[in-house]
Amino acid sequence: MSDNPMTIAEKIFSKASGKDVKAGEFVLADIDLAMTHDITGPLAVDGFYEIMRDKEEKKVWDPSKIVIIFDHQVPADSLNAAANHIKLRKFASEQGIKNYDIYEGVCHQVIPEMGHVKPGDLVVGSDSHTCAYGSLGAFSTGVGSTDMAAVLASGKLWFKVPQTIRFEVSGKLQDRVYSKDLILHLIGDVGAEGARYMAAEYAGPTVQALGISERMTMSNMAIEMGGKAGIIEQDETTEKYLQERIPGFELDPQWKSDEGASYYDIRQYDVSDLEPQVACPHNVDNVKPISEVEGTKVDQVFVGSCTNGRFEDIEILAQLMGDEPVAPGVRLLVIPASRTEYMKALDAGYVKQLMDAGAIVESACCGPCMGGSFGLLGDGEVGLATSNRNFRGREGSPESFVYLGSPATAAAAALYGEITDPRKI
Repeated sequence: MSDNPMTIAEKIFSKASGKDVKAGEFVLADIDLAMTHDITGPLAVDGFYEIMRDKEEKKVWDPSKIVIIFDHQVPADSLNAAANHIKLRKFASEQGIKNYDIYEGVCHQVIPEMGHVKPGDLVVGSDSHTCAYGSLGAFSTGVGSTDMAAVLASGKLWFKVPQTIRFEVSGKLQDRVYSKDLILHLIGDVGAEGARYMAAEYAGPTVQALGISERMTMSNMAIEMGGKAGIIEQDETTEKYLQERIPGFELDPQWKSDEGASYYDIRQYDVSDLEPQVACPHNVDNVKPISEVEGTKVDQVFVGSCTNGRFEDIEILAQLMGDEPVAPGVRLLVIPASRTEYMKALDAGYVKQLMDAGAIVESACCGPCMGGSFGLLGDGEVGLATSNRNFRGREGSPESFVYLGSPATAAAAALYGEITDPRKI
């Protein structure tokens, strides 16, 4: 055992601040990567120029460590959105920043997919679900546009080193039960603020058995329990994923929590008997076993978002639906999380299969997840989504109702027009 055992979060902040630190300390930390998008980016750019107003050269701290992505309003759905896109294109061009523009998809899929994150990194993004990159062993967290402006100017940001809750999960998930069901179960157990300003560390044999796609779902939703980050320690699965994206990548063994590290809490779960889970309106921690909500009629099913819009999720949807059509009166929207994931689904024949079934398959973007430009629910309508939030008005009318579930649960709802246990298909 180390003389000074640390959690992985403490190790990352120690590296970033240049000294050994523990949870509860305040540090000025060096940022490894900063991400902003078309909604929060324009405010961050304004703030950056305000900070730099008295400097002769108004340059960002390191353009190679900054990424811009357009994903919330793409292609531009209003004159205001078009103006924001123009502003960010100009900023990226002048500063030499990588801009994925409208072409690549949702930021939280594109950033890891393109090899921008590795274990041990400290990453900030001006979007709350930036915690998704913790699936690769990074400490990754969302910040506001003002904080992002400070990062663009200095490459540094103040943090309070968070305490860590360790979730140790054992047991083999049943057929058609996935990591979305697991994370909803954890959120329902801990509550919407149960991990407020803490690092959620997911561990145990069940988590280790998950592929990167399902790990991303887990880390993505740490914020729904109030978490600052959702971290899964690196392993061979991480290494294989990153070697395909970062030439010569090798794991650094230090990026793991030490035996004897101090945790705020260690919570243990056996999920062998876990049934599919559903988050009910209007809060993500209002989680119930699917047996308690079966039969709820739905008007729309949305499969996509940074939480469950990857090829693996679309494959689950397509395989469970088979040759059956979407239920009468139900709208099925399928929105891959990135262009890469879209092309995988296209090559596999799933896009044609789903469209033949009556689905609408859109190009990669956030879609209705944040009250976007299409796919909104009207007054009194009910939606089942694979996304991460079901707040009142999140996907359209404040008088609509959103349930959250896995791609398998979404497939069953699309087939039967009501919430149905996918294990029965």
